[in-house]
Amino acid sequence: MFKLSRIVCLLILGLSRFVAAESLQSNSFLEKNLASFDYVWTTVRDRYYDTNLGGHDWNAVYDTLRPKVENATNIDEVRGVLMQMLGVFGESHFAIIPSTVYSNLDFNPDQSGRSSTDGTNDTAKTDLSGYPGFDLRLLDSTLVVTSVTPNSPAAEAGIQPGWILTEIKTDILASFVSDLLKQFSESPTRSLIVYSAIKYRLLGPVGDSISLLFLDGENQPIALNISRIPQKGHPFHFGYLPEVYVWMDVDTLEKDIGYIAFNGFMDPMCLMPRFNQAILGFMQYPGIIIDLRGNTGGLGGMAMGMAGWFVNDKNKYLGTLTMRGTELKFIVNPRLQGYRGKVVLLVDALSASCSEFLAGGLQDLQRATLIGEHTAGAALPSMIEKLPNGDGFQYVFANYVSASGHKLEGLGVVPDIEIVPNREALLQGRDLVLEKAIEWILTSEK
Repeated sequence: MFKLSRIVCLLILGLSRFVAAESLQSNSFLEKNLASFDYVWTTVRDRYYDTNLGGHDWNAVYDTLRPKVENATNIDEVRGVLMQMLGVFGESHFAIIPSTVYSNLDFNPDQSGRSSTDGTNDTAKTDLSGYPGFDLRLLDSTLVVTSVTPNSPAAEAGIQPGWILTEIKTDILASFVSDLLKQFSESPTRSLIVYSAIKYRLLGPVGDSISLLFLDGENQPIALNISRIPQKGHPFHFGYLPEVYVWMDVDTLEKDIGYIAFNGFMDPMCLMPRFNQAILGFMQYPGIIIDLRGNTGGLGGMAMGMAGWFVNDKNKYLGTLTMRGTELKFIVNPRLQGYRGKVVLLVDALSASCSEFLAGGLQDLQRATLIGEHTAGAALPSMIEKLPNGDGFQYVFANYVSASGHKLEGLGVVPDIEIVPNREALLQGRDLVLEKAIEWILTSEK
């Protein structure tokens, strides 16, 4: 059993409107789209965790929407119909993923860059190994730089935390962000959707430059051409997921406080030994901070393994996974010599999926204090499969609630101490959430 990263679904939701339309050039391609519709409809009918399908008349959905695929004039219209079908549930982790996003994988049979004869658009591999050397977040509907990689071209160009990114390659981002926020105004994952879409647009080949426009700390426009550097971490493939770069940072902060940050619950053979080694090194420290900000999830088993270091009692679990006819508890197996000091988890609106499993579970077990922002509320276990027309299909097969019975999907995890970053603090070089975590460890009696 596994949990797939939320980032794939959000990349598609944020980018689908910008994918070039593909012409339906042959009866063969039309047949593949109809077969894809039937596959999606049947899979949801047979595998969605609620046998009542949320009370929807699934046969009526089929009869209403399948003719729209028959009459579609391009692949984007087909994807729109499929998303309309999946959208009746109003849940995360349902997505139709354009095959172009998967060009780094062998998702399409022809990676030569030629257009196939059946009308599909089998593009050459897209090189997304480089990024511009900074990270950002959505603050008050603006894209604000939150960190800059030391000694990178971005740092050498003078980019600083607190700067506002306003354009990418002359594309004005304010209207782009506004449109996405309106489209997903009712979704708790809107910040994650915007972030995913913008991040994708910033990626490209290492060494290539990208034209960017910022507002500096004094709100003066600054145009820069920034060379991309290798993405942080190492590449990791899992199933039909696009290649992701996985990293973990381990550090000792002031007053002997341990610090661990990682960007996804992926590559357990690499990350789990590093995590375990870090905890062993922090055993005598008064507190440990686990930074889950920007961590969009991954494999559920890793959350259980990490929690085992902090939970002393047996027969405890982070939450419960419910599928058709069966139930699986995310059991925590305590370590013989676990860590008994204070534990703080940092979370934000990008903390999703397994990040929410770990944060919500440890909070329920009263074994960690959560500091930061409300999490994404994207916590449904899902699978990704390839459709006959070459697109990917992400679908929900189970529901998840935390140990206390709290539903995470659409609601997320509420931090014990809410701290919302602001631009002024970033311009001063401050991390308000991390500062509060250090203060809590040093001063609380818990």
